Parts: sequence; C-alpha cells; structure tokens
Amino acid sequence: MDPHHLRLLRELGERGSVAAVARALRITPSAVSQQLNVLQRSAPVPLTERSGRRLVLTEAGRALATAAVEVMTALDRASRAVGDYLEAPGTPVTVAAFHSAGLAWFAPLIARFPAVRCADRDVAEAEFPALVGDYDLVLAHRLAHSPPWPSDRLTVISLIQEPMYVAMSAHHPLAARERLTAADVSTWPWISVHDGFPLTGLLTAIEAAAGRPLDIHHRINEFTVAASVVAGGESLALLPGHTTPPDPRLVLRPLADLPAARHVDVLTRPETLHRAAVRSVLGALQQIATQPAD
Repeated sequence: MDPHHLRLLRELGERGSVAAVARALRITPSAVSQQLNVLQRSAPVPLTERSGRRLVLTEAGRALATAAVEVMTALDRASRAVGDYLEAPGTPVTVAAFHSAGLAWFAPLIARFPAVRCADRDVAEAEFPALVGDYDLVLAHRLAHSPPWPSDRLTVISLIQEPMYVAMSAHHPLAARERLTAADVSTWPWISVHDGFPLTGLLTAIEAAAGRPLDIHHRINEFTVAASVVAGGESLALLPGHTTPPDPRLVLRPLADLPAARHVDVLTRPETLHRAAVRSVLGALQQIATQPAD
C-alpha cells in the first residue's frame, strides 16, 4: 500500500469529506477519489461507503486509517533518523589512500577527526574507482596524461597536481646538477613500480625521450622503501615532490625535457557527499593537501 494513499484515507476519516481533504492537500476532489480507488483495489473489503452525498469510512476503513497513523509515525521517525544521520558531524568516515598520500595526510586528518577510519590501499590505477564501494572517500592518483576517472558514476574532487622528480642519493654524480634530461638519467639503474601502477607510463616516456630502455633493477611500489634503496646506492627512482618526507640522504631533481606530474584526486559516490561528516572530512583533506609543508 502506498503511504500517500493511506494518508488520504486517514484525512478522509478525520475531515469528513472528499472536498475537505482536497482543500487541505491542495489537490482536486477527483484526484482524491481516484487515489482512494487505487487503495481500494488493494483491499479485500470495502474501505469507504456512501452516507447520503458524502463518502465515509467503513469499519474496515477506520481500522486501516488507525493503522495509517502508526505508519505515518514510523515513516516520520525513519525520515528524521536519516536526516539526523546525514547531518551528524561526528559519524565515522572511512578514507582509503595510496601509501604516499596516507603517509603525508593520515596523521593530521586523524588529529582533526578522531572518528575517521583510515586504510592504505595502493592498487593499480584502474582499480581505484571500485574502492568507492568500500570507503566513503578514496584518495587516488593518476598521471597527467592518463584517462580521466569515470565521472559518470563517481564524483571526482581534485586535491593537487603533484610534480614527480628524479630521486637520487645525495652523493650521486647527478646530484650536482639542478635540472636533468631524460638522456642524463637513462644510463643509470632504476627502481620502477609494478606494471599497471601509476608512474609506469612516465618511465615509458623517459625511455622514449632518451631513445633507449631503462635498466630496471628493482620493482618497488612503496615510495619510502624506494627512497631507502635510492639513498643507499646508485639507483634512481621517481618520487613525488609534495608528499615525499624530507631526507638529507636524498636529492630530488626535475626533468627539464619531460613534463612529469600526477593528479591526486578524491573519488566518492555522489550520494556519500550528502553526509555532513563526509563533507567536513573532505574539506579538511583539501586544506591539509594544499597547505605549505613545514
């Protein structure tokens, strides 16, 4: 039974006539009658009868109208519960992020919102959109020339565009140069991420610009692990310019002949942003991600 039809039945019982119901609800008397007829088709016994020129409730109709009060009360309580949930500022919010974003932003985010629940999810680029089914907010990254996220089923909020630098040991022969070219870096051993993960396309671009394949010695997704390996030897790696923690053992240099950057975005389902707590956490992420590093 449609709750709206039940309301009409209740109003008829309380107001006494179809005309009075129509005036109260600002609809036509014929619309009231038509919708009561629809309700009648779902009932096995008559709900209304004629008393002179007026339409009144039968005993079964009065019983259903009484039950309708309970239905309306329950629906109102449910509606307010949903509203309270959507507007409650302290409800838990789940956030997933790839490793370097989590390293840079999880701690300050949790300091502001103790109820936030964080998870590190470093996945292949194509797998980030699916994570919105498990988390309220997903921090994802992609290269500047990569296909955009599927905005037909996601809401995408840009956080930052982060430059990617060539990282090397502070004692590396290239560390003395302020800017490097693809040819400069192509003759040294490299650390790559695994296939399918962001940055593989950028390494391919370096190979194309240099006209030679890179000598990949190691495949390491976690930037802090890659940084440790870089600091202790001659290998090079690509590291993010904003979210890499300062390390005196490392030197970061831009590529002069190749644009190297990644987009860091927040992915979410559109309806998730109806929650006030989610909007608050998103606002904090935007502030944290764009504030100058200490």
